[in-house]
Amino acid sequence: MKPQVSNAIAIISTVLITGALGLVGGKVYLQLQDKSLPDGLNTLFWLASIALIAHGIQGAIAAIKANSSNLNPVTYGIYTFFVGTVGLLRLSEANSKPSDQ
Repeated sequence: MKPQVSNAIAIISTVLITGALGLVGGKVYLQLQDKSLPDGLNTLFWLASIALIAHGIQGAIAAIKANSSNLNPVTYGIYTFFVGTVGLLRLSEANSKPSDQ
């Protein structure tokens, strides 16, 4: 994948996942106040929830893979949570580079 495309996807994904976290957090806050999201945002809430679950799974996979490669699992897990598949691809590239040891 071209670096420009990869970087653009990473930036857009980070913005969208941050927005999804805000939407889910807002819904939780509203429920604690005995209120609800406007009807138009319910579909967006479910899409955001699905994206967060998918990115959470990708982040867990990256953390496990990084740990088995003697890399920092927390860093790779969080990074991949926000950028998605791009994080997994970059982790694979880091694993395929020859070690200087």
